[in-house]
Amino acid sequence: ARDPLSCRSNPYQANLLRDSVRRYLQLPAEQTVLILHAKVAQKSYGNEKRFFCPPPCVYLSGPGWKLKQEQIKARDLGEAGFRVCGYMGLDSMGSSLMETQKLSFEEQPDEKGFSCAKALYISDTDKRKHFRLVLKLFFSNGQEIGTFHSKLIKVISKPSQKKQSLKNTDLCISSGSKVSLFNRLRSQTVSTRYLSVEGGAFIASARQWAAFTLQLADERCTRSEFPLREGYIRYGSVVQLVCTATGVTLPPLIIRKVMKQYAMLDVDEPISQLHKCAFQFQGSDRMYLCLSTEKVIQFQASPCPKEANRELLNDGSCWTIISTETVEYTFSESLACVREPVSPVPLIAALQLTGGGDVAMLEVQGEYFHAHLKVWFGDVEAETMYRSPKSLVCVVPDVSAFGSDWRWLRYPITVPLLLIRDDGLIYSSSFTFTYTPEQSCVPGQQVLSDVPQDSDKLLDSIHQEFTRTNFHLFMQT
Repeated sequence: ARDPLSCRSNPYQANLLRDSVRRYLQLPAEQTVLILHAKVAQKSYGNEKRFFCPPPCVYLSGPGWKLKQEQIKARDLGEAGFRVCGYMGLDSMGSSLMETQKLSFEEQPDEKGFSCAKALYISDTDKRKHFRLVLKLFFSNGQEIGTFHSKLIKVISKPSQKKQSLKNTDLCISSGSKVSLFNRLRSQTVSTRYLSVEGGAFIASARQWAAFTLQLADERCTRSEFPLREGYIRYGSVVQLVCTATGVTLPPLIIRKVMKQYAMLDVDEPISQLHKCAFQFQGSDRMYLCLSTEKVIQFQASPCPKEANRELLNDGSCWTIISTETVEYTFSESLACVREPVSPVPLIAALQLTGGGDVAMLEVQGEYFHAHLKVWFGDVEAETMYRSPKSLVCVVPDVSAFGSDWRWLRYPITVPLLLIRDDGLIYSSSFTFTYTPEQSCVPGQQVLSDVPQDSDKLLDSIHQEFTRTNFHLFMQT
């Protein structure tokens, strides 16, 4: 008997939906919610409020937002109802909007909506070691868009001054991870500037911050018991900062520990969260990455006459480093008039193929799954079974489901993997599924690129053997 949680549309609904999915694949009208936040948060004590730094940011992108707003504008006959607004708070807070921070989105030159929550903090009465941020989005006519969660954030009491070790790697910063850099003159919150990128150039912004991939530029420079091959960034390492949004990068830099405005040239230890550091341009004469108001410049440090292992910096050359996280939710309401919130938005993390031939099954692993989702291979719906909030299982469609032209192909067929809700809401993913024909599908006979017109018999035999061996699976993100 069929699993009661197995869901598949009836043929009439499936044909209508398939036509709509084809239109979507030709011209995706997606809506993306991107949340950027720090990986750790410093706890506040007493009446002191240590606001999260850098502040959590939200970006809205994709042509689907404008399309949805035009639909609301046409239906409501007004212009006040289609603006996007939201609230952000900690996941332990109640439903009262008074306990959250209101977000107002402004449109940027690249047509992305942007907002940030500058006044969020966690008090000492909250005893958790980890928490998530919760974002609730609405249209200004009151229609709810959905609820979106950040990744886990670790709570720390203050920056660690101890030398980090393998026993506490969650506070260390590894090569290839994402970081944010900010500068705070004289410890004043209002003077905080974040390293960012604008117009292809590095700037120091008081409003927006960028996430940078921190990469070891030369892992052969290893010393001591904590080798760089383990992937953790150490002071004295040669690194590169690459903007995750634009790909713009700085020249190779040597990262230095900062103590009382001095760059320490002989320190060789792992870097920890919220440490003060400086970035010396490799091969330069004491030149450091520095900010001057909103400009990013080079500053030449002064040698210390009494201690050769130190160089005197100015305030603008001292940066605070912190790891960051990014979570992205993408959906499309272009196929249906969706009245329910789009959340929970499922996130696919991995695919697992089992079996083969006519009984191949694909397990989709991730988060926020539910029983009203179906897996689609391009414009072909798969019979889907809900297993848990972290797992969906589906029957892999035969390659013939993609049309009669498949028999003439001599190259792999790659289709996007989609999740579609019962009401037609589409959740796209970065995963694809590839059918690969067996090159030896006809024993003892080479497959020709030019198929003669009277080759139906040959094609039938290829079809039978291809159906038996079916496909190879390639999954990519």
